[in-house]
Amino acid sequence: MRSSTIILFFLVCFVCALNINAYGNSYFTEWKIEESCLGSKNVQIPSTMNDKFEDLTAIVNKKITKDTPKNYDKIIVEDKISKENPTLSEVLKVPLRWHSTNLEVFQYSISRNEMYPENDKNIELVLKDLATLPIEWIEQREGGTQIKMIMHFPREISALFKPKRMERVDVVHPNHFYFDELERHNAEIAAFHLDKVLGFRRAIPHVGRVVNIMDELYPLVDDDMVKTFYESPSGNKCFHGKCEIYCDSYHPVCGNPNVIEGSFAAWLPSHENATRDSWRHPWRRSYCKRRTAYWERDSQYCDKIRNAPPYNSGRRLLDLMDMAVFDFLMGNQDRHHYEMFRALGDQAFTIHLDNGRGFGRPYVDDFSILTPLTQCCLIRASTLKTLLKYHNGSKKLSDALRQSMKNDPIAPLLAESHYEALDRRNVLILEAIRNCLKNN
Repeated sequence: MRSSTIILFFLVCFVCALNINAYGNSYFTEWKIEESCLGSKNVQIPSTMNDKFEDLTAIVNKKITKDTPKNYDKIIVEDKISKENPTLSEVLKVPLRWHSTNLEVFQYSISRNEMYPENDKNIELVLKDLATLPIEWIEQREGGTQIKMIMHFPREISALFKPKRMERVDVVHPNHFYFDELERHNAEIAAFHLDKVLGFRRAIPHVGRVVNIMDELYPLVDDDMVKTFYESPSGNKCFHGKCEIYCDSYHPVCGNPNVIEGSFAAWLPSHENATRDSWRHPWRRSYCKRRTAYWERDSQYCDKIRNAPPYNSGRRLLDLMDMAVFDFLMGNQDRHHYEMFRALGDQAFTIHLDNGRGFGRPYVDDFSILTPLTQCCLIRASTLKTLLKYHNGSKKLSDALRQSMKNDPIAPLLAESHYEALDRRNVLILEAIRNCLKNN
């Protein structure tokens, strides 16, 4: 009996290994990998999934009673967003003209408060351009642990391309650290849409696109990168480019056999025109296997942060609380820095940049990602109102995200488990806010 069990175990893992790089009809086989080999589907469902959180709803609707915690306004606070909302076009004195490209309209309409206005129809035009315009030339983006390519289109339109490295249903290996994982092209696209449906509008627009490796990439790269193209033993066209870690034949980018999908990110204004300042995230992880970060050892860490510039005034700290909500919902542990447009001043929004390590652990709700919020016990009233709307309304957060992404050229973008995780994690955030009100 024991020997037959061992044989069965190795047979299952062998079948999984055969299907790891499957494409086309791999959706079913990849689900087998996720369930059989990793065994990570034991998710604890919050007991408050059906709770309406009427106490929190009353606070955001300003229905304050004698039972409302006295310190509620220190935890659930009104927006500290500037009413003045100049655009880069206005600040840099770069006028938009009738012949400006859709990308230029996007770039110079970026304002102090948001990456793009609510219901901005131009964003759809930008995404259409990135998904359909012919690629004229390519350069590899220098730096970083993984391959990125800058795609250049007619009329000086550019995009950052991240090729597909993982299947939709691949999950983070339980023995891997957050900094050991490959980035997911679909996570970048899904993060853009999640940011949008949450009402933040601080993420760079992304769209999916299928490209032909031999027809659209190989003829347009430089001589150094050409040397990294090859045909795999199974007859697929592959390349790996050059970067710091994951650019070798052990971590190839391979087509099926010639085509591959990827994410295309709208190019931000050049640093010469709109410098972006990079700030170390106060809750940055140690990025070390044997060392924890200071905030993981000090429960009062937030007191030090909230009393020091630039977090002791304005919107910055509240923006980081929004970022914690955003990251927790998609399971992104990889948030080491954030950027802001210098020209828009100290009260500019924080950019939700580099989200490729999100949407990788649908069965693990990592509360350490939510630490900024739980340590500071702080959230925007508008953010809380949005979370409550999706929890209590007829359209759940998962429904809104699914609807937002349905027309992407490479949809569906996420496995079903990620939609379930979104609604579950939404409840966990609401629970965390309730606990803050009880304990402070």
